[in-house]
Amino acid sequence: MKSIINLTFDEMWDKIMACDRTYDGQFYTTVKTTKIYCRPSCKSRKPKKINVDFYDDIVAVERAGFRACKRCQPEVEHSPHTQLIKNVTSFLIKEYKQQLTLQDIANNVGISPFYLERLFKQETAETPRRYLEKIRIDKATHLLKSTDRTTLAICYDVGFHSPSNFYKVFRRLNKCSPTEYRNMHS
Repeated sequence: MKSIINLTFDEMWDKIMACDRTYDGQFYTTVKTTKIYCRPSCKSRKPKKINVDFYDDIVAVERAGFRACKRCQPEVEHSPHTQLIKNVTSFLIKEYKQQLTLQDIANNVGISPFYLERLFKQETAETPRRYLEKIRIDKATHLLKSTDRTTLAICYDVGFHSPSNFYKVFRRLNKCSPTEYRNMHS
């Protein structure tokens, strides 16, 4: 099933292999052979890639006959703010290329910027800005591995407006430069 957050199959596969919490609630991993579905961050043993499919809607997953993983419990909302945080992360994933301010994000979900930042940090342990940076760098790492575009072109394509900031954030999250990353994964 096509994801509404515009990630390719390989990008979603990378997220589940990394047990990335960033995308929890945005899509679900299904395993055709076991008929189980999980969150992207599930720590259970990873299935063969050929047996995996992705859904963006938990209702569709269950309607297709899959049952929830007992380890990651994707059907359980762990907080009363889960839907709000899902709306914010969905907005960030869709609009990552845009120059977003905290006010823009807050306006999208209808709460004050101060409350958004406090609540978001409480629920995800990150600020919306850090979360957005992580999404941009995730996209950049995928492009570095799968295309031959220049690092500068990728920098601007994923929403950074300053190459120096791109390199700084990339190094902080990946412990290497974009060029080093491309060389390690080529």
